[in-house]
Amino acid sequence: MAAKRKRKKKARQLSRFIPKVGNVYLRWTLRVVVAFFTVTIVWVLLLSFINPPITWLMIQRGFERKSEGKEWKITKQWVRYEDLSDNLKRAAIAGEDARFLTHWGFDREAIADAYQRNKDGGRLRGGSTISQQTAKNVFLWPKRSWLRKGFETYFTLLIELFWSKKRILEVYLNVIETGDGLYGAEAAAQYYYGKSAGSLTKRQAALLIAVLPNPRRWSPAKPTGFINRKANTIVRYMGYSEIP
Repeated sequence: MAAKRKRKKKARQLSRFIPKVGNVYLRWTLRVVVAFFTVTIVWVLLLSFINPPITWLMIQRGFERKSEGKEWKITKQWVRYEDLSDNLKRAAIAGEDARFLTHWGFDREAIADAYQRNKDGGRLRGGSTISQQTAKNVFLWPKRSWLRKGFETYFTLLIELFWSKKRILEVYLNVIETGDGLYGAEAAAQYYYGKSAGSLTKRQAALLIAVLPNPRRWSPAKPTGFINRKANTIVRYMGYSEIP
């Protein structure tokens, strides 16, 4: 009987202990979740008026250059939205995200089209909007994964909620990779054309946007036949592209 009472006593003690352990884990989980949302929302709010000083991709590319025996190179210069060429803004929308002004971060038609093309065995392509690319470039790492895609979706929603379309496009055009060690439209315009990003012609702006899928492989100064055709298409649609 004594042994039975001891077992019952231990069972009662254990039953009291388990809820306490569960409550501790629950409290810490809630704290982590609250901290995550607090930090990320404050981060996004701050960058709505503070220009991002550097991105993960810039740092990664810098180390890649060093590992290849090249010098560290991160060439960039921020240009205000008002000082960027309207040709460049229109080219970005025409070439990258035709429905930029009307969607809330995700272009369902482009995603569906990309899915069908990939499913049919065509050339793999994505359906990322300018908002998604901005979220990825500013807040996340470049390597593709489902985890990064999840965070990309989250940050896309945040910048669409807290930033204006004008701010999203301004940040996008200032942080995108535009060449080997080049970031943003100004660095590219100076390097390839010897002029500011505020004075780009339609053709020059279209070529800068046309090489964005792989700016370290293609050059707007020496466009391939494919890049020329793509730039011609962008120029053709620029007249229909509204800008914020």
